[in-house]
Amino acid sequence: MFSKVLIANRGEIAIRVMRTCREVGIRTVAVYSELDRDAAHVRYADEAYALGGQTAAESYLNTDAILDAIRTSGADAVHPGYGFFSENADFARRLTDAGVVWIGPPPDAIEIMGDKISSRLAVERANVPSVPGTTTPIQDSSEILAFGEEHGYPIAIKAAFGGGGRGMKVVHHADDAAAAMESAQREAQAYFGRPEIYMERYLTRPRHVELQVFCDTHGNAIYIGDRDCSTQRRNQKLIEEAPAPGIPAETRRAMGETAIQAARACGYVNAGTVEMLYQDGDFFFLEMNTRLQVEHCVTEEISGLDLVAEQLRVAAGEPLSITQDDVTLVGHAIECRINAEDATRNFLPSPGTLTRLRLPAGLGVRWDGGYQEGDTVSQYYDNLIGKLVVWAPDRDRAIDRLIRALREFEVSGLHTTIPAHIALLSHPDFRAVRHSTKWVEDEVDHALFSAEAPATAPAAADGEGAAAGPLVERSMPVEVDGKRFTVKVWMPEVAAASAPGTPRRAGAPAGRPKPANVAGSSGGSGDGTVTAPMQGTIVKVLVEVGATVEIGQALLVLEAMKMENNINAEVAGKVAEVKVSPGDAVSTGDVLAIIE
Repeated sequence: MFSKVLIANRGEIAIRVMRTCREVGIRTVAVYSELDRDAAHVRYADEAYALGGQTAAESYLNTDAILDAIRTSGADAVHPGYGFFSENADFARRLTDAGVVWIGPPPDAIEIMGDKISSRLAVERANVPSVPGTTTPIQDSSEILAFGEEHGYPIAIKAAFGGGGRGMKVVHHADDAAAAMESAQREAQAYFGRPEIYMERYLTRPRHVELQVFCDTHGNAIYIGDRDCSTQRRNQKLIEEAPAPGIPAETRRAMGETAIQAARACGYVNAGTVEMLYQDGDFFFLEMNTRLQVEHCVTEEISGLDLVAEQLRVAAGEPLSITQDDVTLVGHAIECRINAEDATRNFLPSPGTLTRLRLPAGLGVRWDGGYQEGDTVSQYYDNLIGKLVVWAPDRDRAIDRLIRALREFEVSGLHTTIPAHIALLSHPDFRAVRHSTKWVEDEVDHALFSAEAPATAPAAADGEGAAAGPLVERSMPVEVDGKRFTVKVWMPEVAAASAPGTPRRAGAPAGRPKPANVAGSSGGSGDGTVTAPMQGTIVKVLVEVGATVEIGQALLVLEAMKMENNINAEVAGKVAEVKVSPGDAVSTGDVLAIIE
């Protein structure tokens, strides 16, 4: 087994991997950007090294900086988590060339399955049914129009080297093709470092069902049940559950066997997920994610397996600890992704500081989080705060338990998806398994999200003018030659309450950060002043001064938390002024344009 593992990631997945490493006696190494200098995953690790930069491209996607951290730390293995480099074959090869073990599939398998185009070709050769689509990258929007004429609309445009809904756009009409193509390419480049895209038929009302597969270097391959991930917004998952409800046993078994076929078709090793679309009793191969999934937790809860520990075993050359006959699934598990988003405003990203964070507990409740109270959720990274997971003997009791846990959750300083989760889990369509991947956006009344919004906890006093009081001990981060250390300091209690380096004490009376300014409208005040609804970066300006615009017309494209958001006109009129250009960083409330 390994002596030291570097986790080339951040947030909750970094902490999740570190926990298993600690249990099996492996030291952990964190890496961090300038913004993450005192992040939760950095505090949790045994060692931490600076990558520099703020954005993902400058830090967590900086290959040379990560390789330097590996050499300096002496790590003998790297776990990529998910996102960032987790499906990057070139990065995996550079690690292995440097004599470091890659805790993931072989680079060749990543290239076959990580590239969604070649994966379609591979599974076709293995007689695995897939959704009709293209097997070459899209070069021009005219290809989208031709595909639409042959197969009809809507059409899904997807990142060829990504997953998780990032870089995916749906084309409903021919007029949308060019803009959707450009946006998909930008998101694919920003999140996966590759702009290639492809397209496929967009099914009208499917369920998203995926199979957890595991292969070792000794020829063993198993599937560990299935998961339903149909509750989505913006083609990204909100709620996941295992097992997938309402699927006949023979179909479930056929899907699992098909998943193994797909894995063997590319010589797969380690953990992977075969995603399928299920509609009217039929299933189609969608893609294979060559990594650990965000929702692996629900599979762990019903199987009793530690999937990260299994990854470490396989990467170390050991055989799988179980066979297919050993896989036993008990009960039902459901996971909610707690994201920094405002569900009442079409799930707009909501970066900010967690001024209050009180977690639920009780029988069958699990929290995999990446932040603690006082931490800031930055606009530059994914908006996942953490994952709330419950287990119960059956699905109905799991739903009830999760709703109870969500109502116990206390968070303030930013918006979260908790109100949406409560509304969706309480909806009769969800309990009756009448939902689909289109359900949240096309069928659910979003007014329910406002009705379920909990009252936010009042902000504590900021300590201004308070007496310094006695000195107290606090731990603070310092950096020497790029390596992070923690030192103890003594300071007045009021100052200590707001000092970085340690989690805020429950009930601390002073010094908490003030709540972030959260916008209350999606594009302006209705008087013609167009403002930024969140922190982000302007990636495109769609109108010029003097142009006439209608209500709802897109004026600019703003990227926040790796997602593109159209900023629309709230009044009709003429564009009198555009105050920003592509590449400009903006804050919540900044004036972007004026409409007369």
